[in-house]
Amino acid sequence: QVKLEESGGGSAQPGGSLRLSCATPGFTFNIWCMGWFRQAPGKEREAVAAIDSDDKHTYLDSVKDRFIISRDMAKNLLYLEMNSLKPEDTAMYSCAAVHGVCPPYRLLVHHPWRYRGQGTQVTVSS
Repeated sequence: QVKLEESGGGSAQPGGSLRLSCATPGFTFNIWCMGWFRQAPGKEREAVAAIDSDDKHTYLDSVKDRFIISRDMAKNLLYLEMNSLKPEDTAMYSCAAVHGVCPPYRLLVHHPWRYRGQGTQVTVSS
């Protein structure tokens, strides 16, 4: 049974940085897609970034050039490095994973993700 668990959330000031981690023990598929999602109160869930087994990255337009998604295969960890944080980045962030290739960005949020984490809160304020 694969269970994803996020960590690294917390509070940051505007312009600051945080790095989220998602533990993916037991997720050993050769072809895979993993992603980070966020949901702010009163807003719909949105896909933040995705990465696949070919190391192809996809990002939400508003986080391009600020966030970086990566995966450490040896440690079974998925990361989201968040820089130049803005108050509008405040949300509950969660990770998800599935066997297979990543769909186009517009389909990520509705993709049938097989494994999901519970989420970690990120709050950006001064």
